[in-house]
Formats: sequence, structure tokens, C-alpha cells
Amino acid sequence: MRKGTCRDELLLATRAIVKAKGDNRFTPKEAIEFMKKNNTTYAESTISTHITSRCCSNAKKHHAVTYNDYEALGNGVYKLINP
Repeated sequence: MRKGTCRDELLLATRAIVKAKGDNRFTPKEAIEFMKKNNTTYAESTISTHITSRCCSNAKKHHAVTYNDYEALGNGVYKLINP
């Protein structure tokens, strides 16, 4: 996995996950496991925060900088906005 920001690695990971599944849905657990297998240096909490808050279009805004990469579908499931 190319090293970069957590967001960069996460986008690569989630795109690979949904492509492999053939379904534009993933869980934070899947993303964390994928990133760990690919030797990420980011903590699980950082990855989870990016998915559920910083990069989630329909999350409450708790960060100065946010992105619209994911959408929460409910029950801990997310989708990529631009797969």
C-alpha cells in the first residue's frame, strides 16, 4: 500500500474492498483489517475516526477540515461516494 495520509490510505483500501466484493458497502472493521494487512502505520482509532466522522458526508461536523468520501448507510455500514 502506498504510504500517505490516513485519508489517502483509507481511500485506496476502501476502493479495493468494494471492488473485490462487487458491492459498494464496507465496514470500518473491514477497512482496518485491510490496512493492517498492508502495514499501515495508523492506529485503529485514527482509521475509524476518518471513516465515521472526518470523511463521512452525513456525520456531524466535529473537525475543522472534513471530506465527503463516504456516506453512512446505518448499522455500521458505509459506502464510497465516488468509487
